[in-house]
Amino acid sequence: MINSTINGKNTSVDVAPDTPVLWALRDTLGLTGTKFGCGAALCGACTVHLNGQAIRSCITPISSVEGQKITTIEAVGQDKVGKAVQAAWIKHDVAQCGYCQSGQIMSATALLKTNKKPSDADIDAAMSGNICRCGTYVRIRAAIHDAASTLA
Repeated sequence: MINSTINGKNTSVDVAPDTPVLWALRDTLGLTGTKFGCGAALCGACTVHLNGQAIRSCITPISSVEGQKITTIEAVGQDKVGKAVQAAWIKHDVAQCGYCQSGQIMSATALLKTNKKPSDADIDAAMSGNICRCGTYVRIRAAIHDAASTLA
């Protein structure tokens, strides 16, 4: 049994210790907003926050997060930064197919929690591990700048 705080709730998950966080979230807890993309931490679709930092849940074993705090896309909008990012995503019509968006939003939120006024280079660096097959990178950057301006 692995115990962590997931989306603000103390949670126990009965899975093998080497089970990736992604599958514990999706298959065991029913939190399906976090997506499987590549399984090799290359696309960013599986991004969640571990103690506020963006991580790739597809390669992170559940045993390594024992006693730590995980936030998923289902709860990211519960704070000021997450709400600002989600509002900017809608305002700028970022999502097309939408598959990568939960990971994109999680990475953007992690960035803005540590850098309230990111430059284009800061955004590019923070988002470089997130792939959008629809190519909405210009909208993503605009939405991050917009969210940052509401937080300033």
